[in-house]
Amino acid sequence: MTPAAPGTRPSAPPGDLGLVLDRASPVPLYHQLAQQLTAAIEGGALAPGSLLGNEVDLAGRLGLSRPTVRQALQSLVDKGLLVRRRGVGTQVVHTRVRRPLELSSLYDDLETAGQSPTTRVLRNEVAPAPAAAAAALGLAEGAPAHHLERLRFTRGRPVAHLTNFLPQGLLELDTGRLEATGLYRLLRAAGLTLHSARQSVGAASAGAEEAARLEEPEGAALLTMRRTAYDHTGRALEYGCHQYRASCYSFDFHLLARS
Repeated sequence: MTPAAPGTRPSAPPGDLGLVLDRASPVPLYHQLAQQLTAAIEGGALAPGSLLGNEVDLAGRLGLSRPTVRQALQSLVDKGLLVRRRGVGTQVVHTRVRRPLELSSLYDDLETAGQSPTTRVLRNEVAPAPAAAAAALGLAEGAPAHHLERLRFTRGRPVAHLTNFLPQGLLELDTGRLEATGLYRLLRAAGLTLHSARQSVGAASAGAEEAARLEEPEGAALLTMRRTAYDHTGRALEYGCHQYRASCYSFDFHLLARS
């Protein structure tokens, strides 16, 4: 067997994944293959970095035509689940973080998805609040506020740069606890209930500093989010201004038609 290239995992024989194609089904074979490979990737049977081999090899092992295999693989490339690398083959990419647009924390969403989040605290101090944070928290510009800056990782890769401001003295924010769990969990543990939030999602290009921090090329697309969260009395508990790697992150919407 030819050794795998650096940064890759050995090829995963399709037979080992339990792929079963029903040739009597009205569902096209390429779609059946794409669905089962997607399930294997999202379920962890095909880990990030796994190689699927070339189209000729896959077609032979599955008893399919090469165009059928090519169409199935291309559909997963289009979804961002696979990537074609010259000299390497078709490879599973790191799964995107899919986050619902609801009042939840990134830490909780990652943990629920089995992504094993970790955190590096870059800043944890009381400092003058900048204009946007002061306005969101109902403070005078320059009034003291608790300023947090963190990098959130999953599987050892940075996925988000998180900047938060909270009213001074709202709760004790120990760096060790911030690296062990999520901010919203600490708020809940302190008896502070998050009731609602005002949020906006946007986009930006990574400058040199953002690119280095998030391990993206300079100029790469970043998702941005600004959020002010409130308790049941309408008091602002935190203001967040975050950046996410668009290459491995998405927000999920559930939309209802107007009646």
